[in-house]
Amino acid sequence: MPVVDRLSIEYSDRVEFLAPAWKSTFGATAQQAAELLPSGNVAWGLDESEEVFSLYGVPYQPATVLIAADGTIVESWLGARGEEQMRESIEALIAG
Repeated sequence: MPVVDRLSIEYSDRVEFLAPAWKSTFGATAQQAAELLPSGNVAWGLDESEEVFSLYGVPYQPATVLIAADGTIVESWLGARGEEQMRESIEALIAG
């Protein structure tokens, strides 16, 4: 998540970053968000009913889904990814 937070600062004028969590409590999620997303640029929330994860076919965390402005899923992956790989994917999304 620190990589996502850094990228959210760099791309805040062009990309919206969201970080839903699950299988937790609101308090624990808030604490993790404060620690892992200190910039405040990443909107976060607790998806208690797992609707968001279900909607995008995400079976576990960490996972990333890049969604175009029209709602089309552009790319998704499970597990962590390095900063440069994420940057390349974001740049492709913006260029798309």
